Amino acid sequence: MRLPGSTVPPVAVRPTPRTARGAGWRQREGLAAMAFLAPAALGFGAFFLWPTLRALYLSLTDWDLLSPPTLIGFDNYVRLAQDPLFWNALGVTAEYVVLNIGSQTILALGLAVLLHRLTRSMVIRGIVLLPYLIPNVVVALIFLWMLDFNLGVSNEVLEWLGVGRIPFLSSETWAIPTIAGINTWRYLGHTALLIFAGLQAIPKEVYEAAAIDGASEWRIFTRITVPLLRPVLALVLVLTMIGSFQIFDTVAVTTRGGPENATRVLYYYVFERAFNQYDFGYAAAICTVLMVILAAITFVQLRLMRANQSDLS
Repeated sequence: MRLPGSTVPPVAVRPTPRTARGAGWRQREGLAAMAFLAPAALGFGAFFLWPTLRALYLSLTDWDLLSPPTLIGFDNYVRLAQDPLFWNALGVTAEYVVLNIGSQTILALGLAVLLHRLTRSMVIRGIVLLPYLIPNVVVALIFLWMLDFNLGVSNEVLEWLGVGRIPFLSSETWAIPTIAGINTWRYLGHTALLIFAGLQAIPKEVYEAAAIDGASEWRIFTRITVPLLRPVLALVLVLTMIGSFQIFDTVAVTTRGGPENATRVLYYYVFERAFNQYDFGYAAAICTVLMVILAAITFVQLRLMRANQSDLS
């Protein structure tokens, strides 16, 4: 019997067997997810996070690899701001990026649309992707031989046609456009297949409705295909831009930064500073600045292109 005004202590409610099983299942699912994520997390920490933090530290030091690093503060960044070779390398890299992204994106978009509208053959897709599977060094060596001013097959053909020989890799005017063309040829199929995957996500009903309304192919392309591809194009542009800023091996094999610094891109300048002049602290400072530039450009690209939004939703 309970007196008026008295309180009854709360009774603990035991979870039902079903609730307990659900909680156990969620716990096991979380453990399984962490187990699958662990290799990727370890790889990210070992090959990206730690090297990034190490580079940030080295950018504040004077280090020649043979002696312990000496902290010098922001002296490397002050040197960098006053270094004409750095600004030349940045300008050369920007020129290459504009040429490479422009040609590669436009050609890849056209090729992807042709693949989507005319054929779905796996064999043709494999042929399109074939140049991407060839190592960059091999591609550079092949084009170095083909474009040689005196012995190259390309110049032999141009002379036979009456055009005359062109110093593709030995001219300040032609060197960067030639290197951009070489890498456009190599990465064109890979970029086209990324865009092709985005085209497959566009419903066929949209194209059928446009055809019924009498829209031309050009109008369908500009009013339907390109707007609906915006998220995919944003991804492609970001990947292409980052890859273009990382150009090194083609330059190292063909021109080695010449003629007259016309092809000394940022990565090749970093290589020279670090492994030719043993100025690792200054090279790390250049890498840090490049990382900031890439992060800023990527952020602006994604915001301007509204990459997180889709007109299909």
